[in-house]
Amino acid sequence: MTDATLDDATVLAADPDWWRQAAVYQIYPRSFADANGDGIGDLRGITSRIPYLVELGVDAVWLSPFYPSALADGGYDVDDYRDVDPKIGTLAEFDEMIAALHAAGIRLIADIVPNHSSNRHEWFREALASPRGSAARERYIFRDGEGPDGTEPPSDWQSIFGGSAWEPVGDGQFYLHLFAPEQPDLNWANREVRDDFLRTLRFWSDRGVDGFRVDVAHALAKDLTYPLRSHAELEATKLSTDGSHPLWDREELDEIYAEWRAVFDEYDPPRIAVAEAWVAPTRRHRYAAPTSLGQAFNFDLLRANFDAAEFHEIVDRNMAFAAESGSSNTWVFSNHDVVRHATRYGLPDDHTFEYDLGKAWLLSGGVSPVVDAARGLRRARAATLFLLALPGSAYLYQGEELGLAEVPEIPDSERQDPSFFRNAGVEVGRDGCRVPLPWIADAPSFGFGPAGSDASHLPQPAWIASYAVSAQESDPTSTLSMYRRALALRHELQGAEKLAWISLEEGAGGADAAADVLAFQRPTGWTVVTNFGTTPFVLPAGLAGLDVILSSASDAAAGEAAVPAPAAIPPETTLWLR
Repeated sequence: MTDATLDDATVLAADPDWWRQAAVYQIYPRSFADANGDGIGDLRGITSRIPYLVELGVDAVWLSPFYPSALADGGYDVDDYRDVDPKIGTLAEFDEMIAALHAAGIRLIADIVPNHSSNRHEWFREALASPRGSAARERYIFRDGEGPDGTEPPSDWQSIFGGSAWEPVGDGQFYLHLFAPEQPDLNWANREVRDDFLRTLRFWSDRGVDGFRVDVAHALAKDLTYPLRSHAELEATKLSTDGSHPLWDREELDEIYAEWRAVFDEYDPPRIAVAEAWVAPTRRHRYAAPTSLGQAFNFDLLRANFDAAEFHEIVDRNMAFAAESGSSNTWVFSNHDVVRHATRYGLPDDHTFEYDLGKAWLLSGGVSPVVDAARGLRRARAATLFLLALPGSAYLYQGEELGLAEVPEIPDSERQDPSFFRNAGVEVGRDGCRVPLPWIADAPSFGFGPAGSDASHLPQPAWIASYAVSAQESDPTSTLSMYRRALALRHELQGAEKLAWISLEEGAGGADAAADVLAFQRPTGWTVVTNFGTTPFVLPAGLAGLDVILSSASDAAAGEAAVPAPAAIPPETTLWLR
């Protein structure tokens, strides 16, 4: 692997707007790099791969949960919000990692999980040991059981992972868990809960964390006045636009996040935050407002088909949103909760792809489709170059720069995702996008662990070797080379957060031929053309006279020298022109 030279004297500029057009790389720590050979990725493993991140060209790392956890939900069940899981490191190693990232010019965004703790958190253990009505139980959401003997749950609500959202504790009360039973929901109407999280924000900010990704940001405030609505009523109104849903996107969140913003603004530059908020698009601005978290994930492209009209409408809508909110757009195709987009784009066109509050499942109705891997990767490369050219920030998920596909062939006995165990046979779960990365094609654990170690907390299939960094880094046409070149050009070319669409009808076959093609220009003169169709598209004269500086086509991905634009753009291809 090529080592990038790190300048230890590099100091990150105190730029309060660094996030607006940043390329942010998500690291799922347990699957990124394992320094000690126990099969679990760790902080020292991340530190050892900082030269790779430098060469890739990212501006920031988003680190998924690294806190002490029983891993009932991949680390999103947090035992202690102000410590590091001993299985992946120590606070001292965290400090070393963030210092090395900063020295390399890379900022760090930490995942924070405020909706629920784990059931091993000291507060929850205290709650279970305390009587009804105690202050300890008031930090969570406990309610009396229903029915003649109090053994029925307070409502028929279902958790996101399946099964009842209420868990009995043996004394006639139940606690609410919108996710797994090991993830009891915190009571954000409780002042002690609010104050403790403000301490947590300061704890990590004081250690140099540059920002926070806020898990399930739309769920903290809840209205649990009786009578509780039915599960069917909740499902019918979960994307309400008036803040009236009892569990999601309530108005009280404005006050909670205003307090967070006050903490962020204590620092120079201010700490940033991005909300994971699965809400109606018209409600997203509440989280992205400068008085709130400041940025909110836009999952619209992630949910879209590979279709020119859909992409066009999504970009227009979100550009208007950014102008209205004063925030910047957040573009994303893959993350730890969804099927990798190189696989999604290879699904049959008539396949139903299921989403629910951040989870995307490869199975639909229990049917496993045949994936066209070549087509999926071709479309993924084209879509990625389209995304990386858009104004706003780009959130990338570890392994997508390798074109990594979803891993479906995980034995049931080795799966870890709670959604699989609570909905087996219906949802395959998210383990397939969390398989440890391949670094070296011919090494044990494909270089995920140190030399000689073949341990891997999720099984890696043999075919993953062809995606390894070592198999791609010297190939100028590889997906890794395309990402590196694209991110370097992105830094060079992006200017104001604006774009202008280019009409392609004249001289290119008319409206019918142009329906599958999108073209836009950034203020720096950077022009992007994407053919979403299955046939070549003849470029109009104005574009044919430009030079290609990058192409998603696998035979011409990363050339350093510009070449004249072809007469026609191939199917399912993006060109960057100048």
